[in-house]
Amino acid sequence: MVSFRQKSALYLKPRLARLQDVQEELYRQLQLLIPEQVAYHDWFQSRVGDSPLLRMEILERHPYTQFLRLTYQFDNGEDPELAPDAHIRLYQDARLAEVTAFDAGQGCRRSAHPWYPPRQLMQKTWRLNLALDKWLGYLLQQGHSVDTMKLASERIGDRLTTKIAVTAS
Repeated sequence: MVSFRQKSALYLKPRLARLQDVQEELYRQLQLLIPEQVAYHDWFQSRVGDSPLLRMEILERHPYTQFLRLTYQFDNGEDPELAPDAHIRLYQDARLAEVTAFDAGQGCRRSAHPWYPPRQLMQKTWRLNLALDKWLGYLLQQGHSVDTMKLASERIGDRLTTKIAVTAS
């Protein structure tokens, strides 16, 4: 088992303290995937067995936080498909990680606002973080690790961006 905590305690009713426990677990699991070269390179990939290609891209770096993208890349001929497409913020100083979205357009929609009901925001955050927790556990069980995560030659969306630019012309 890869988890550091008992899973049953994490799946209880959403509460802020429990959400922080989940985010601590996410941080620990991600530390088992993120290679040391992350300070110098932005694109990584890992392939184990029959598992699809796992891609990781560092989107932003700040003194105490990093924003990364983690996804499977399924090559279907010339159209690679990305799923799930997790965008994750790591808080190095607090040793927490949280998923901000599971789609490529995550930066285009407002997911929080002072007028939004806090209970629904908490439930949404809870569901997203538990989904990432399950997926990270699955990745680690499949054998993905710091040792399998190698440098990649291109960004995650390079081929997708090129295809969109060509069809829009």
